[in-house]
Amino acid sequence: MKIAIEGCAHGELERIYDTIEGIEKERNIKIDLLLCCGDFQSTRNLADLQTMAVPRKYMDMCTFYKYYSGERVAPILTIFIGGNHEASNYLQELPYGGWVAPNIYYLGYAGVVNVNGIRIAGISGIYKGHDFLRGHHEFPPYTEKTCRSVYHVRQLEVFRLQQLSGKVDIFMSHDWPRGIHEYGNKAQLLRFKPHFAEDIEKGQLGSRPLEELLKTLQPTYWFAAHLHCKFAALVQHTRAAGKSLNEEESSSDSNSDSEEEEEEKHSKSSATAPAAPVAVTKFLALDKCLPKRRFLQVLDMPTSEEREKPTLEYDIEWLSILLTTNHLTSIKDNNYYLPGKKAGSMEERCNFTPTVDELSHIRHKFNNLEVPKNFCRTVNAFDADEQQNYKQMFVDQPQAQLNPQCNDFCAMLGIDDPLCLAMLANGKDLPQTSSLEESTAELNVQETKDEDVPLAPTQRKLNLTLPAPIAAEVDKNVIELPVEEDEEATSRVSDVEQDLQLSPSKRKLNLKLPAPTAPEVDKDNSEVPAEVDEESNSLAANVVVDSTMNEQDFQLAPTKRKLNLTLPEPIASKTDNIISEVPVKVSEEQIEEPKAELPATTSIKKLKRRNQSIYQADDMDD
Repeated sequence: MKIAIEGCAHGELERIYDTIEGIEKERNIKIDLLLCCGDFQSTRNLADLQTMAVPRKYMDMCTFYKYYSGERVAPILTIFIGGNHEASNYLQELPYGGWVAPNIYYLGYAGVVNVNGIRIAGISGIYKGHDFLRGHHEFPPYTEKTCRSVYHVRQLEVFRLQQLSGKVDIFMSHDWPRGIHEYGNKAQLLRFKPHFAEDIEKGQLGSRPLEELLKTLQPTYWFAAHLHCKFAALVQHTRAAGKSLNEEESSSDSNSDSEEEEEEKHSKSSATAPAAPVAVTKFLALDKCLPKRRFLQVLDMPTSEEREKPTLEYDIEWLSILLTTNHLTSIKDNNYYLPGKKAGSMEERCNFTPTVDELSHIRHKFNNLEVPKNFCRTVNAFDADEQQNYKQMFVDQPQAQLNPQCNDFCAMLGIDDPLCLAMLANGKDLPQTSSLEESTAELNVQETKDEDVPLAPTQRKLNLTLPAPIAAEVDKNVIELPVEEDEEATSRVSDVEQDLQLSPSKRKLNLKLPAPTAPEVDKDNSEVPAEVDEESNSLAANVVVDSTMNEQDFQLAPTKRKLNLTLPEPIASKTDNIISEVPVKVSEEQIEEPKAELPATTSIKKLKRRNQSIYQADDMDD
């Protein structure tokens, strides 16, 4: 099985895959797997970019977003660990590992997987002593402090890896193990990186916890990055790897205290014991992805399982360790100590190497150890067309999110999500965990349902079509002229009704007239008086129905106009009722005679006088 190892990726996935394609064509080979040793920079959008602990001028989107959005697909299976230049908010959604894009898998804070029988382990982040004994208390949006502490290695991940038994074929880290320079060409390293001399003299070049893991696990290969140079070393181990079930190891601090005693015991026993093959670890650190830099190495590694395509599977022993050490998960921002021979009660379990029963329990939970391909997008990807000037934009950090992949894994194994615990401990509400596709589908379904359900009164959109008039309501302010069954009068009234029935776009009138006021009568004005029958107290004559009546006759003053966009159509039943209440007798002579004498300019005043007469008739009838 041919494996390509990359140093610091720094988001340059396109360049890395193009380089691999060139090697395949040049050597006529097929590379099956790519391993990246940190600084992967899985930034999906501008919000993710704000969580990287780098100066603003170094914030670059690079090309990962293309693989997240589906614009491009990784040509080979890619496995990576985190470094100190990461989209920490995204990686924190997957503390136990998961797919960050199709065919690109993240190992988590620490993890162990199997690919076609090759056992690969790894740990993310870099070592800082002041955060090593703390819990995973960080969650986005980050402060200036937590933006950096979130990628620092913690003791729990080192403790869990120390519980592994059996052979580890490949181990991945971002940091170097402390003291690894003593097993390689130290002089050449200092010529290339002269500023390393001070750290070497102080014993600070590399990570102390990784030095312990190197001695405990003794993997066949160890790959690292971080220091941006290529360095090879060959480490010969002096004692057997791993530990037996009856052996109790202390925590990170207690292990270092008793290290000398164990080495003395081992040297005494080795004098009488038969010679055994010496375990050797081949260490290789690589550079970052830049032109004319040594950032890629191809390894041909034999495998016990021959398959057409590489298959990613969970490691059953690692799953058992995660389950049995779940109670040790801490989300506190202070130091805490893990169980060991010199820490805590002797009755407390400190050896979590799985037993036969514990492994059987995991097999019962996981019928199939193959990692499900359940990648899902939870946020929108970067848009290169609309956000070309993103370096001049100001974008806030994103809020914390929970990933459906992690929820499913934790529910199946029965463990806790540290990000979820940290948010609950700080009084934060847990966000929704659905994928972007599910959220979009639910939103579309909800919008479809809303179209069929009437909106609440506060959410109703303006509807300019008024409802049809109700027959039971009669507006007393509207003047309706009673008309007898006279053909000529009926035709004239119809003309008036046609004038009132305007098109919807022209209906700006309101026939609600104000209460009539008695005008002063000009004695010199030749007005036709209204004749009222004393016996019936009803209007007897001088009712003028003229087809020349138009909108101006019914317009109110601007301050009194009320918008009524739909005029009620005349209803025969209402007219009949009013005619029965206000009987009016109209003769042809009374209609035609005033029409000849009445000036056109006095039509409004006569209408008011007739209105007054009608109101008087209504009052007398009541």
